[in-house]
Amino acid sequence: MYPQNYLLGVLFILISEFMFVSMSAVVKVTSVHVPSEAIVFFRNFFAILILLPWMLHRGVNVLSWQQMRLHFLRSLSGLGAMYCFFYTIAHIPLAEASLLKLTMPFFLPILSIFWLAEAVSLRVIWAIIVGFIGVAIILKPGTITFSSVSLIALLGGLFAAVATSTIRRMSAVDSSINIVFYFAVIGSVFSAIPLFWSEFILTYHAMMLLFAVAILATIAQLVMTYAYQIAPAASIGPFSYVSVIFATNFGWWFWHEQVDYWFFMGASLIIFAGILLILNDKKPVLAESPSSD
Repeated sequence: MYPQNYLLGVLFILISEFMFVSMSAVVKVTSVHVPSEAIVFFRNFFAILILLPWMLHRGVNVLSWQQMRLHFLRSLSGLGAMYCFFYTIAHIPLAEASLLKLTMPFFLPILSIFWLAEAVSLRVIWAIIVGFIGVAIILKPGTITFSSVSLIALLGGLFAAVATSTIRRMSAVDSSINIVFYFAVIGSVFSAIPLFWSEFILTYHAMMLLFAVAILATIAQLVMTYAYQIAPAASIGPFSYVSVIFATNFGWWFWHEQVDYWFFMGASLIIFAGILLILNDKKPVLAESPSSD
């Protein structure tokens, strides 16, 4: 049991979100040289190399085989979310991709009804409605500015919700580090398959970028996991939306990406709805950002 520390938990959440957005920025740079399917593979493969010394120090006997079916479901859904997120990073502004990734909480209560048999309050239903109104404002369906790539980002949010729901079922038996390690291993195996028909050349520069993606994502996951271990999710979870501010600034500084009035209006609704869902959530999920990242 970890001692509770609210301020330290907030600090770690802010650090983890900055690292996640930094990873997204590196992915955007890397996608110019390497296809998304290769980025996904090396993100997972290098994560194994990073975590392996830690796992060997703990001993392989700490790995549990009792929930392998759920580990596969969590890993494949998380892998699907990662493919969607990395693809959208390469094709739409970083701020929009990061914000649409945060739609995951809107899908989570829907899955909880049908899979976990959890009751959903009227406040949660209204929060979901408000959140998707915000999504519609940003996507502007039916207009010339609408991009179908944004729908892939929403699909990634659905995959991430499946991964998160699976982690909730596993958390009573498996530790967060085991869940992250299994994800890296299973993700590496399955993400290696598309490489057989993908053509690309790995330069030294590209390899360094790919390794940076894995380092940033793995450390960010572990930092965020610790944050939720030392502070209540409902108290520190809303601070995760600072990632939108980080992503907007990164996009503007490095790619001169502009966001309009409609983006800020939609983002406000999504963040408001997301915070309502976090405050309503009684079950913190350790070990994630399930996807993405």
